[in-house]
Amino acid sequence: MMKDPVCGMKVDEKTAKLKSEHEGKTFYFCSSACKSAFDKDPHKYGHPK
Repeated sequence: MMKDPVCGMKVDEKTAKLKSEHEGKTFYFCSSACKSAFDKDPHKYGHPK
C-alpha cells in the first residue's frame, strides 16, 4: 500500500487507476481531485525539489 501524497489515504498501487510520474518516482492517488492538486504543484505535497 502506498500513501496518497495529497490526503494521506492508503492506496493499493497494484489496482490504483490514478497515478503520476514525477522526477522518476510514481505517486498514486485515491481520487482525481488529489491527482489534479498534485500535478499542479508536486513539490507542495512532500516531493522534494
